[in-house]
Parts: sequence; C-alpha cells; structure tokens
Amino acid sequence: MTRKYFGTDGIRGTANRAPMTPDIALKVGMAAGVSFRNGAHRHRVVIGKDTRLSGYMIENALVAGFTSVGLDVLLLGPMPTPAVAMLTRSVRADLGVMISASHNPYHDNGIKFFGPDGYKLSDAVEKEIEVLIERDSDTMLVSPSKLGRARRIDGMRDRYVEFAKRTLPREMSLSGLRIVVDCANGAAYKVAPEALWELGADVIAIGDEPDGYNINLNCGSTDTEALCRKVHEVRADIGIALDGDADRVIIVDENGEVVDGDQLMAVVAQSWLEDGRLSASGIVATVMSNLGLERYLDGLGLSLARTRVGDRYVVEHMRQHGFNVGGEQSGHIVLSDFATTGDGLVAALQVLACVSKLGRPVSEVCRRFEPVPQILKNVRYQGSAPLDNPDVQSVIEEGRKVLGNSGRLVIRPSGTEALIRVMGEADNQDVLAGVVDRIVDAVTHAAA
Repeated sequence: MTRKYFGTDGIRGTANRAPMTPDIALKVGMAAGVSFRNGAHRHRVVIGKDTRLSGYMIENALVAGFTSVGLDVLLLGPMPTPAVAMLTRSVRADLGVMISASHNPYHDNGIKFFGPDGYKLSDAVEKEIEVLIERDSDTMLVSPSKLGRARRIDGMRDRYVEFAKRTLPREMSLSGLRIVVDCANGAAYKVAPEALWELGADVIAIGDEPDGYNINLNCGSTDTEALCRKVHEVRADIGIALDGDADRVIIVDENGEVVDGDQLMAVVAQSWLEDGRLSASGIVATVMSNLGLERYLDGLGLSLARTRVGDRYVVEHMRQHGFNVGGEQSGHIVLSDFATTGDGLVAALQVLACVSKLGRPVSEVCRRFEPVPQILKNVRYQGSAPLDNPDVQSVIEEGRKVLGNSGRLVIRPSGTEALIRVMGEADNQDVLAGVVDRIVDAVTHAAA
C-alpha cells in the first residue's frame, strides 16, 4: 500500500493545507484512537506541541477526534518531543502525540506518534492508521456516554527537567561552565535553560522568546550563526543549539566552531566504551554519517551499523541488535539507556559530562576525527521519480565506479519534501565534486 499521509517522521505539511488541516487532523485523531483502543479500561492519550501558531488549531482538532472515539486526552502544552515520549510511558498512556514539524519553519507543522512504550510507531501500525483515516467516520464514533474528556495537566515540565538531570551522576555539577543555549524559539525554551541552571551552570539563553512565528528562524540547530556570535560575545565554554522540538542538538565550541552529530556520537561512544557502558561493540547511524566517523570507530575496535535516514530506523536497529548509542549527523542522538528517541538536551548533558570528566576545552573534547570531504546537493522535482530514469541510473553507477573504495554515494528522495538528495564523500574532493555535479545534472534533466 502506498503511504498517503505518513512520511519519514509522522505526518507533515504546510499548516492549513492538506494534510495539515483541521478536518484531516480530526480524522487522524479518530483513526489513531481506534487503533490503540484495546480492552475495556479508560484509554488516554497525551498531547504535546512546540510553539507554532498552528499548534492550537491542530491540537483542538486532534482533541475532538480522540474524545469522539472515547479516549481521554491529557494536554501537556509546549514540550520537547522526547519529553512526550517519556511522559507517555510515565503516565501509562495508550498513545503519545507530538505536534511539531521539528526544524521546519513556522508555516509547516506535523503530527508524530508514540506507542505506550514510548517508541515511534512501526510502518505496519502507521499503515493501519492510514486505512482507518479513509474509513467512514460514523463507524468509529462512540455513544454519548462513552465520550472522552480533555484536560491540561501541570507539572509535566518539571518532571522532564528532573528526568534529564538524573541522566548524569548525582554528584556531577556544571558549576564553573558558562553555557549559551539556543532553544530555537521552540518547545524547549523553558526546560533547557532550567535544567542547565539547576545543574549549576552559568546559563545564557537565546531563542527563548517564541511568538508563534519565529520558531527555527535564524536560530537553532539548523542555523547556528547567532549562537556562534553569542559564544564569542560572552566568552562561553560551550554553545548548545536545539531544534524546534528539541530532539536534535548541535554543539558550538569555545572558538565558535560547529560540532555536528557525528562528532558527538564519537565522543559519547568512546567515553562509554572506556567506562564499560557501551552495550554493543559499536554504534548505529544512517547512510548520511561521515566516512570519517566510521574510520575513527574502526580504530577503537568499534563498528558503525548504517540504516536508512530517519531516527526511527536508527532506533529500530538499536532495539533489534542491542546497541545503546546511535544517531544522525544532523544531531538526533539516541541514547537508549535513557530515552526511546532522539533527545537533544540529554545528549548535550552527556557531552558536558565528558567535558567535565576530561577537564579540557570543548574544542579538544569534541573533535575526534577529521571528516572526509562531503558534498550534499538537493534537486527539486515534480511528477515522476527521476531516480527511475535509466540515464540517471547509468550516471550514478558510473560515479560509484569512479569513487571506488575511496568514497561513497547516497542518492535518495527526501522523506518530507519533493527533493532528490545527492550526497557523496571521498578523500579527493575535486574528483568528488565532478561526480556529484554529473549526477545532479542528470537528475535535474530527468526532473525537467
């Protein structure tokens, strides 16, 4: 079955345009509610959101859908995605929902689901929900006496802050560290500064004044320029950039240089290996992670298992094969000893723990390998899939032969936009640039 609504990470689109309209959100709530009704007990769903203006509209539509099929709804308000996953388990909910489009601009929004175990839904469950969305709504409605209730619950923000703090050893303090945290005007605009301050750090927060429109705007993990400036300005020891729903983190060192997710995974992996905390002889990342990370881990006697793009696929591989560290170059860091999904704040705390333990500057602690030159270009398309074109396939195959064992290519359609992503990496950047340009030209011609 072709997926109509769900993409790489839930359902996503432009607010007030299909599929991010109130009527579709209503049906999504009904379908997901029916899918997770199991038994005669009162069923409950928790709903969190980021700070987008459209969050109010989608939240109310989802509430109507869930209550119409008999589920009680607990509304968390603005809350990081990993907090929703954690609280779904903590309050023994049947389902968790996060309303967010992550790192996208304010005019986009999305709906992410978590099962009662706090993990994102499998493809099979998402397909089941899609089937129910197309069903006649009248067949799913409960009788008036069985309608669900909805209420906002307080204190959940404090519970998440305490959870994040407890991922560090009890005796550990961040006293003496000056930290700039960029909250992306998003879901973590209160919890991230609070957690860091309570751990003893001198905290300077930016991107902490959301207005419904400024989420991820010139701030956050996808635009670190403001953070780099602030780190320089206040002479901070480290800068921490979260994205709109705080499931990603990017670090800026004391020199204002950006440190991506690949380097952060290397930091945590080596630290946990030395402490005997690494549960497997390697970590999990996606096909987009740099070849330099793979070579660095190999030098430590560790493997790098690669999955398709999307932190949910990283998590699935981790669960199936017993890994406890995984993530993406973009900053999704999954530490399954603590969380069921990427958690930007928790990952940042683990990096801070390494900095504290080693007593060295962030620039030294967080630069574990020299990245292999990497080029990523996007080609927008409409209509038919250009990757099915024989000429494109021929150019890609020729490019793989040119790079041989000294590099690699990853060409894939985006899971959230009508884009073909062409990524290549190789030791010889000039050869790599030629290969990537030829593929981009072929894809562009096929997409015309």
